[in-house]
Amino acid sequence: MEGVGAQKKARGSMGLLKLSKLSKSFGGLQAVKEVNLEINQGEIFGLIGPNGSGKTTLFNLISGALRLTEGSIRFREEEISKLKPHEICKRGIARTFQIARPFADVSAYENVIIGALNQASSVSTAARITDEVLSLTHLLNKKNVNGKNLTIPERRRLELARSLATQPKLLMLDEPMAGLTPTEVEEMGELLRRIRDMGITILIIEHILQAVMTLSDRIAVLNYGQKIAEGTPEEIGRDQKVVEAYLGEEYVIADS
Repeated sequence: MEGVGAQKKARGSMGLLKLSKLSKSFGGLQAVKEVNLEINQGEIFGLIGPNGSGKTTLFNLISGALRLTEGSIRFREEEISKLKPHEICKRGIARTFQIARPFADVSAYENVIIGALNQASSVSTAARITDEVLSLTHLLNKKNVNGKNLTIPERRRLELARSLATQPKLLMLDEPMAGLTPTEVEEMGELLRRIRDMGITILIIEHILQAVMTLSDRIAVLNYGQKIAEGTPEEIGRDQKVVEAYLGEEYVIADS
């Protein structure tokens, strides 16, 4: 069945994405250094760390926007590190960006159906998926509004909708809550849980710590391009290296 909710699987039942000794250098600067990471199907996996720690570079490597210097990226057991971005999207990986980039002069509907046509077998199927995704992201009543006329929260949801329309198995979100009010952050969190419950695995970069700690099943922490910790939110909140590098003492989770 083609459509937004077509892929329900047992949560955490199998490895979906595996990064092995992933490294990326820009001249003398090593932006990512030997990162090992495995993300399981059906989970929300948080990626946190200070600005400049390599998080977005990691996203760019997975999505094919950058070529790795060393290492391996395997998605559903297939090596994808040499594929082009559109080929990686076809395999089932979609991403959003830190700054929402809707097509400004076309409608929300047209923004989303462009993504749907990437995978759908027909225009009618793409149209159905577009309506489903707009409904899911609470944009159906804005379907005829041009991208440039949407509010910041609406643009965030449109960015999410465009990615969802490609029917991903892995959805990578780069700061989807940036610029949102506390209420809007909570609403976005609920939407992401709904998406996860539909069987779509989520990898999320987010600087709103309370949100990512509440939302994620597991979290990895990058600092200076290296993974310094990985575990449940509770484990991360007690890790002294993470506290010193990023969280600060106010985020330490006390032992029960």
